[in-house]
Amino acid sequence: MKKQNAGDGPVIIKKYANRRLYNTETSSYITLEHLAAMTREGRDFKVVDAKSEEDITHNILTQIIMEEEARGQTMLPVNFLRQLIAMYGDSMQAMVPGYLEASMDSFRRNHEQFKSAVEGAFANSPFAEIAKRNMAMFEAATQAFKPGAAVGGAKATETAPASKDAEIAALKAELTRLHEKIEKLGD
Repeated sequence: MKKQNAGDGPVIIKKYANRRLYNTETSSYITLEHLAAMTREGRDFKVVDAKSEEDITHNILTQIIMEEEARGQTMLPVNFLRQLIAMYGDSMQAMVPGYLEASMDSFRRNHEQFKSAVEGAFANSPFAEIAKRNMAMFEAATQAFKPGAAVGGAKATETAPASKDAEIAALKAELTRLHEKIEKLGD
């Protein structure tokens, strides 16, 4: 997860009493969204209270998660949250952080392996071009559901020619076959 892009150590972020965050690397004020983006990019940072110099990184990361969850980007199921809360004060509480970190590392490795296997399965094969077209079709479909979206310069409400319908049907059938192949690769 730690793939520093700039500098040798973690970027120091100072949090002031007025709740503003100051990035000492760029000499600019930033928001929690900036910190979330830095996290997604693999940038390591440390948030310290500007007055006491206390490390408050854990609190800030928790705040970012809370804001993401409040926006409807829920990733933490209610049952998981209940179980997590129940672990506070339990004799096994000290083991939970290590277990969760190891589980997340394992999940990330499995995700990368699956992604590599799928990409490798389609490389240098007739499926590579089909996979590219399917991805383009998927992206176009997701754009069509956005308000006021246009597909290929035309509004989504306009009808496509019959040949397009046949091509889409063929691509859907191919996508089904590819999905079946992926499932077999996973076994």
